Amino acid sequence: MLAEFLGTFVLILLGVGSVALTVAGLPGSGRRTDPFGAADWLIISWGWGFGVVFGVYVAGGVSGAHLNPAVSLAFAVRRTLAWRKVLPYWLAQVAGAFVAAALVYASYRWAIDFFNQKEGLARDKSLSTFSIFATFPAEYFGDSWWGPLLDQIIGTGILLLLICAVTDGRNQAPLANLAPFVIGLIVVVIGMTFGTNAGYAINPARDFGPRLFAYFEGWGDIALPGTFGWYSGYWWIPLVGPLIGGVVGTLVYDLIISPLVKARGGPAQEGHVPDEPTAER
Repeated sequence: MLAEFLGTFVLILLGVGSVALTVAGLPGSGRRTDPFGAADWLIISWGWGFGVVFGVYVAGGVSGAHLNPAVSLAFAVRRTLAWRKVLPYWLAQVAGAFVAAALVYASYRWAIDFFNQKEGLARDKSLSTFSIFATFPAEYFGDSWWGPLLDQIIGTGILLLLICAVTDGRNQAPLANLAPFVIGLIVVVIGMTFGTNAGYAINPARDFGPRLFAYFEGWGDIALPGTFGWYSGYWWIPLVGPLIGGVVGTLVYDLIISPLVKARGGPAQEGHVPDEPTAER
């Protein structure tokens, strides 16, 4: 639990920190109709990717560095994680995310307040500064809950499918010391391909821990229940969608690819530990 706490803490510290930089920390921040331009999105995508890399390096040798409740659930379903560990892992992951969000806020609160002042908005009316901490759907979804939910299922399904591939020692997996970097690249590419639909939470702890902190720190209904303008009651979608998607992505790999590589009968790659897969975001 301590390893999951600290690994998730590192992930969220760097990921949320990258968003805080683009929203409030860069020169010229404020009074922009769109807080995320193309260059900003590259910073955010790589920030989250490197957050995964170093979070996994911190915790991988102890807990497998799931850092994500969707990963813990998926690997309990595939019987590579004991069910009794799922809830303790979830608790540690959410706690690590909450504390990391608090530390980012402690560092950026002057920039956040300055940004809100330039916007002319109170904190509980500022979607831009809330976006530092948690996710929300793109305006083109309107009041649809199915579009963002599907987005989260797809994004997390891709995440788990690829994690299964790169941690399968009988397939073309990298050796264990390189796996965290490759998993970080998975998160980068998901951000670059599906990220703008709903902020690519793909991790219930990544969204709920910082969201809970934002609620207590004054963002109000924007955080919980997740209501602003075109969307209402959004908070549950980044929780449920990734849990469904993670299981689906794992089952797809285990039903299609895993039996084939096992049938080939090759030994697992030396230096790789497939029974404790590492993961993200």
